[in-house]
Amino acid sequence: MRYTFAINSLSEGGTWIYTTQGMKTTNGSLSYHFVGLGGSGMSALAQVLRARGHRVSGSDRSLDKGLNAATFQKLSQLGISCHPQNGSGLENGVDIAVVSSAIEESNPDIKTARERGIPIVNRAALLAVLFNDLRGVAVAGTNGKTTVTGMVGWILDTTGIDPTVTAGGIMKNYVEAPGLGNVRLGHSDVCVIEADESDGSLIYYRPKVGVITNITKDHKPIDELLKLFSTYVASCSKLAVNSDCPLVGRIKPLPVETVTFGFNRGALITATGIDTDSRELCSSFKVSGVPFELNLPGRHNVMNALAAISTAHLLDIPLEVSAEALRDFRGIKRRLDVIGETRGIKVIDDFAHNPVKIRTSIESVRPISRRILAIYQPHGYRPTRFLREELVQTFSESLCADDALYMPEIFYAGGTAKKDISSKEIIDSISANGIRAHFVPARWEIAGHILSEAVPGDVVLVMGARDDTLTDFCLDILNSLKEENTRTGVVSR
Repeated sequence: MRYTFAINSLSEGGTWIYTTQGMKTTNGSLSYHFVGLGGSGMSALAQVLRARGHRVSGSDRSLDKGLNAATFQKLSQLGISCHPQNGSGLENGVDIAVVSSAIEESNPDIKTARERGIPIVNRAALLAVLFNDLRGVAVAGTNGKTTVTGMVGWILDTTGIDPTVTAGGIMKNYVEAPGLGNVRLGHSDVCVIEADESDGSLIYYRPKVGVITNITKDHKPIDELLKLFSTYVASCSKLAVNSDCPLVGRIKPLPVETVTFGFNRGALITATGIDTDSRELCSSFKVSGVPFELNLPGRHNVMNALAAISTAHLLDIPLEVSAEALRDFRGIKRRLDVIGETRGIKVIDDFAHNPVKIRTSIESVRPISRRILAIYQPHGYRPTRFLREELVQTFSESLCADDALYMPEIFYAGGTAKKDISSKEIIDSISANGIRAHFVPARWEIAGHILSEAVPGDVVLVMGARDDTLTDFCLDILNSLKEENTRTGVVSR
């Protein structure tokens, strides 16, 4: 990590600030400037601080490129001023610059903050300040964090607990709120957050209830992940943990009050009578005889629900109450999101970006597809290099001979990344395994390939992370298919 902060503790009230020089407190409102405001975690925290009466501004590369205009328009409507990422946003009384681990020291806003002596704080450390004195629930794990965070928040919301919830994606139950939908602003002392392992920041949190969805290779080697999760577990008062995950068994000791969940018979919270009717993109199951229904497909979402149910159990919420809440849980945007259907061709938008998520997404849509036309946009050169062999293996094993895979060049968000790998290398290896895999450097050109190939019964599955324009890309594909239907006289539905 580029920015490290001493995690100290003060018993006094006020706003806590972590800096490289130490920590100070203030009881008044402050001015925060978020460098990389458009990120899911950054925008969520910005909305929380603004709701608490602080002045908030920010900058983002996407804003400079004219991308994701709706996001920045909503933030502006909340009173969060948006600036170019050229240092100009730090000129008028900014007290603190907030960064994520993705921001480089060479960033113009960081340079300006250094020159002006403005303290720089890591987003996760600042979130820990707000979180650690509350009755906090922290959801950690390699896969499923956002969905479980949304599920737990929704269960607590429907019981009248009035929690604050910050998630790494847009929660559909809150998409109509004034903000972006990745935050639910509550007034109680209960807070539910998504704790990220990718930058090691999950060790900052001291949750009253912790969750581990699973542990798999993603961002960091397994040995490093185990050290992180061991430190995290040591800070949890209570824990809900996936006992199906073999790596979880290597973390010891667990808190005295630990609830296990999973599909194995040894788990305290387990599911029976599982029916993942993917034709309707829904699921049902029972826990201790109590029936549950989800408006989400796949066994992975049943597992996500078990994690949320276990968390609710640790908070003394009965199974029947969790069941009633989850029946109305609408899911997270870009998690197997059906963008639309025309001529019997479905277009689905999904956040899958590591091998486990990719395999799960393909398996989940397989029952509703004649074949799968997969589009995967790798994100970041280092993550792609780190997971190269696993990506090749996953696509080679998950896709069938009739399927097709299209891959544009690696998504580059900016910065000082070493561009020493190309999507073409991955495609060449997958093709060598007998899969119809195509490297199409310019993403926009893929829509033409889909238009010429897709037939009724196909599913176009678009996967990738960190790039919010992928949803617009899905819409472009759907609209192109509809226009072709209009031209040929085929009726869409």
